[in-house]
Amino acid sequence: MDLIIYSLLFALHVTLVCCSPGLLLDVVIDRYHIPRFCPREVQTEDFIRYHFNGTFYVDGKTFDSSHDRGKAFVSQVGLGRLITGMDRGLQGMCVNERRRITVPPHLAYGSIGTGGVIPPDAVLVYDVLLLDIWNTEDEVQIRTISKPATCRRTTVVSDFVRYHYNGTLLTGETFESSYSRNATYDTYLGQGDVIKGMDEGLLGMCLGETRIIIVPPFLAYGENGYGTVVPPQATLVFEVLLVDVFNPKDDLIVEVKEVPEGCTRRTVTGDYIRYHYNGTFQDGKAFDSSYQRNSTYNTYIGMGYVIHGMDKALQGLCMGEKRRITIPPHMAYGEEGIGELIPGSAVLVFDIHIIDFHNSKDSVQIQVTRKPQECNVTSEADDLIQYRYNCSLMDGTLLYSSDQYDSPSITILGANKVIPGLEEGLSGMCVGERREVIIPPHWGHGENGAGEVPGSAVLMFELELMELQKGVPEGYMFVWLGDGPDPLFPAMDLNGDKEVPLEEFSSFIMIQVKEGKGRLRPGVDADSIIKDMFNNQDQNKDGKIVEDELKLKEDEPEQVTRDEL
Repeated sequence: MDLIIYSLLFALHVTLVCCSPGLLLDVVIDRYHIPRFCPREVQTEDFIRYHFNGTFYVDGKTFDSSHDRGKAFVSQVGLGRLITGMDRGLQGMCVNERRRITVPPHLAYGSIGTGGVIPPDAVLVYDVLLLDIWNTEDEVQIRTISKPATCRRTTVVSDFVRYHYNGTLLTGETFESSYSRNATYDTYLGQGDVIKGMDEGLLGMCLGETRIIIVPPFLAYGENGYGTVVPPQATLVFEVLLVDVFNPKDDLIVEVKEVPEGCTRRTVTGDYIRYHYNGTFQDGKAFDSSYQRNSTYNTYIGMGYVIHGMDKALQGLCMGEKRRITIPPHMAYGEEGIGELIPGSAVLVFDIHIIDFHNSKDSVQIQVTRKPQECNVTSEADDLIQYRYNCSLMDGTLLYSSDQYDSPSITILGANKVIPGLEEGLSGMCVGERREVIIPPHWGHGENGAGEVPGSAVLMFELELMELQKGVPEGYMFVWLGDGPDPLFPAMDLNGDKEVPLEEFSSFIMIQVKEGKGRLRPGVDADSIIKDMFNNQDQNKDGKIVEDELKLKEDEPEQVTRDEL
């Protein structure tokens, strides 16, 4: 509304008092194109930059043109640096406005003219396009377009910033854009690496903030401009998005998101750790993720295998803990970055989840969760056991379970049928006892893993011993639990007929087992064991053992085999 009123008053001031051009008393202004948006109008002492075509009123012949010279005209308004008619005619103009200003001779070059170009008493017509306005009192103008709800820090002198921008002149003409190069502009603040106005306009910004920064020419490229990109004496308008900020003095920023209850151990230098992560820049753009590869990142801590910031951040963590880690570039990939993946001087943000960690010195950890009141017999090497189990990763991911099968698992301890850590965890158990056993990878499936078990994974077993059959030493099929009968043959000859066939030998052995005097190897068919033992004693292979055959074996100890009594 103010603009409309001002325009009406101005039109009255320069009104034409007579229709004859020879009798013009003041300038005549035709505002034939007025922009819809006009934040500022030309006032006395303003500097302006404009294009014009100058013609004679009488015949329309051109006497001067900035367009023909390929360079806009720059001047100050209202201080006599222009002809009086132009000083008046340019007042109140807006950038991008087009005017036709008709100037009578007494407000132009009068009855004398000038230099053979303008004849005496010439009425002059200027078609003007205003390109720029500024004043020596102008300051950098800042207008915030958008700002994050949370702003943890704002930019200060000595910060290093990475930002995207669109650069335009006041007319809206683009002169440069970081987006077209697909690369941010990166600089330190307050060190003169950018134009003064931008140095000032970037201060106090939040990460993710977008603002408009208007820089007057004397705080930009001034009288010289910038090559063919920025004309001399141009006000510059930057739309800036702050992508990244850090200070050379910055350290890690660690934000703990989740810590499991009952954390009894934290990571230290030398531990081997497996963790998942999402890696982003400060603007939220992702650059890497272990989840997308469906594989944890595995490394030693504090030994330089990862960037310095991550090496430091992985100290003091619990299994299952989640953290957000912000790493400044001097603790990450520095000024060079990594190819197209990580730009130079980028701050990195990692959301990490610790799956497990271990040390090469770790042993198997056993926690008894239930133990029967009576526990007289415990599992040991050579025993045959049945047990139930759940095998999980330390994040709770179930890998295997005996419940997936029709019956509990069966194994002989000490026979290398299970991984060493499980062998350790199953030893010394009572029937009915339950345990939680944590097995480091060097007691488990090692660096390569197996089946569903990832490489270098720490495993957690929930165990319950269901049955226990005591075993015999390696190399034996039968052992006496104490001293055997002496003499042996009469005890074997159950019917006293001086000979022992297979059936009678089998009955004798089973009586010893039943009475707890002897023990057969568990997990092997008893009939097969007894038959092998009988055949070993039957020297002449006549289907029966006599006392002389038994004595012969007793006199030749070097011939004793595992199937012997």
